Amino acid sequence: MQIAIVTETYPPETNGVALTVQSMVQGMRARGHRVMLVRPRQYGEAKDAVPEADAMLTPSAALPGYAGLRFGLPADRRLLRAWRARRPDAIYVATEGPLGASALRCARRLGIPATTGFHTRFDHYASHYGVGWLTPMVRGYLRRFHRRAAATLVPTDALARELRRLGVDNVRLLHRAVDTEQFDPAHRDAELRARWGAGSRAPVMLYVGRIAAEKNLPLAVHAFYAMRKRCPDLRYVWVGDGPAREAVQRAHPEFVFMGMQHGEALARCYASADLFVFPSRSETFGNVILEALASGLPTVAFDSGAAHEHLRSGHNGYCIEDGDESAFTAACVKLIRDERYRDMRASARSSVAALNPDAVIADFEALLLGVSAPGRTTRQARALGFSGHPRDSGART
Repeated sequence: MQIAIVTETYPPETNGVALTVQSMVQGMRARGHRVMLVRPRQYGEAKDAVPEADAMLTPSAALPGYAGLRFGLPADRRLLRAWRARRPDAIYVATEGPLGASALRCARRLGIPATTGFHTRFDHYASHYGVGWLTPMVRGYLRRFHRRAAATLVPTDALARELRRLGVDNVRLLHRAVDTEQFDPAHRDAELRARWGAGSRAPVMLYVGRIAAEKNLPLAVHAFYAMRKRCPDLRYVWVGDGPAREAVQRAHPEFVFMGMQHGEALARCYASADLFVFPSRSETFGNVILEALASGLPTVAFDSGAAHEHLRSGHNGYCIEDGDESAFTAACVKLIRDERYRDMRASARSSVAALNPDAVIADFEALLLGVSAPGRTTRQARALGFSGHPRDSGART
């Protein structure tokens, strides 16, 4: 197939959406498909920069509140010209910004089926930035955006139900997986722990993600100090960057800030820690939970997204009723001295060991195939595991 994948964020930017889309591009190319990647020019990328093979770079603007991140501007003329010259069989639009909206308009004008992905709860972000009154408008925009697609891909059944209540009735399920070779307890690094000031017995609590208001950071900090009352030598390591980093670092100089980490360096950070606390309530999924579990870290998180799918309280961490911050803190305190901790480390790893990234890419292929030519390719799509019904999952892990 000829496939166009449109996204407003892509590596070297580091976030769950960028990395998920990169895995889709690489996975589909590995399966023999020709993929055109459409993305904005990134921070510091010259206008005359030569893009990677089969990539189109579009104009961009700075994302307010996020230094170094940019969003794509509308590019209707360029997209129409490119897609008329090399018509895609299917288009996947990963983000809902101006570039994504432009791609949907062009797809409709050319009669090419477009699929969207619901990766980020922008409707939840408004309240964290003092503009909660915008939430209904953001939800209305998201509803209109995704209803224009042939299908909207989501990672969990719970999110699928939520979107249907919102009025998006073209939802299909595409699960997430984790690279258990990259994220592995075997990458534990004693030298790195020494740099963190953690001795052989000192536990390390880890945060990985954007350091931003929507991540519910005050709860993470509160939980740490509650835990440290039980375990005075507890250390707190933060991996990531964002608009709130400077304030958190200034207020808590005892925390260790590693900045953005990638690849093997990120894997060593996970494996060298001892527990993962994820207080965010604004995730559609939370890839970092899978990465932490694969690295053998018992995890505390609210009961949504990846936590709902993969966390079992007392088995590989604690899954807390959404919004119960007192219970969240209590679970963190319990975890720091839980006699079952060693068993929970092993269970964390085994709970995601069967997730297969190759199977997810095969399901993505089947979904695009079913949308691009439902009449002509139904038998082939079913052979790949997709039933073609808009309410069917169409994905397995």
